[in-house]
Amino acid sequence: MTDYTVELRSAQLAARSAGELLRKRFHEPRVVDEHLAHDIKLRLDKECQQLIGDILLQRHPSYAVLGEEGGHGGECEWIVDPLDGTVNYYYGIPLFCVSIALRVHGVMQLGCVYAPMTDELYCAVRGGIALLNGQKIHVSNREQMNQAIVFIGHGTHDGSGELGIRRFAHVSAQVCKVRILGTAALSLCYVAAGKLDAYVEQSIHLWDFAAAQVILEAAGGTLEFSAHKNNPLSGSVTAWNGKLPLHEALTLPPTITQP
Repeated sequence: MTDYTVELRSAQLAARSAGELLRKRFHEPRVVDEHLAHDIKLRLDKECQQLIGDILLQRHPSYAVLGEEGGHGGECEWIVDPLDGTVNYYYGIPLFCVSIALRVHGVMQLGCVYAPMTDELYCAVRGGIALLNGQKIHVSNREQMNQAIVFIGHGTHDGSGELGIRRFAHVSAQVCKVRILGTAALSLCYVAAGKLDAYVEQSIHLWDFAAAQVILEAAGGTLEFSAHKNNPLSGSVTAWNGKLPLHEALTLPPTITQP
């Protein structure tokens, strides 16, 4: 097995550096580059990606960088989300993170997720153990849905709204609590650490979950990704502690046709 210790240290340095910038600028006025129907693009997103890219490419010049703010892939590529939870950040909600993964010949080899407001650094190398600030983490042991805390996305602009709302209502009636945090990578790391038990989202991009997937699987969890037909970089994700009967819980009853 290849040792990715050097690459992991680079990812940690880049994530912490971008996180420091985000934390420093958190209470300053935000510059919006683009307002979308259900999203916001901040100037700071691009600044953080530039900072991350500069650090990673200086230390690993032969690697490529692929991220939410652009870039090109390659045989060895960093997959970067410089600010996962942009809307939270814009509204002053301190739930956001920096996400960095390394994919080599199509396989995710390491993941690093840093939440700057709580100074939580999640990381793992494929086949290794998952760590939070240097301490081993593991998914929860909960097996019953009525004891679980889950993330259930219900869709907004992706065409899954009506179905998503039905699924949200169906699952929320079976579990202890439902939480929507506004940051995919951090939510998945919470599953890895046993804070949440499952994460379900109909439409998500690769850079949103790539790093967290490595961490979750190293922590004993399971993540299933189904790519959209026309875009292999986006699709649906179902992730959980591997113990809950999640697929059964997600199965919707047949709709009732009104007479």
